[in-house]
Amino acid sequence: MATEIRIPDDLWDGDEEAVITAWLASDGATVKEGALIAEIMTAKVQYEINAPASGTLAIVKEQDGVASKGEVIGQIS
Repeated sequence: MATEIRIPDDLWDGDEEAVITAWLASDGATVKEGALIAEIMTAKVQYEINAPASGTLAIVKEQDGVASKGEVIGQIS
């Protein structure tokens, strides 16, 4: 069963959207739980996204894509 990688609802105040500035692991890469896998930016503030589980990464939203709080940007299976 796949684990979704979501933009946390409580990462910043307000309803601004974020831009995925970098994926630090490639699509299909094996990642470990807790590893830094992506960076996003909103209102000129950079946030880090860590892997919620160990497994194979499947990127759903590409780099430079816009994402809202709670949105799925990838999966780990």
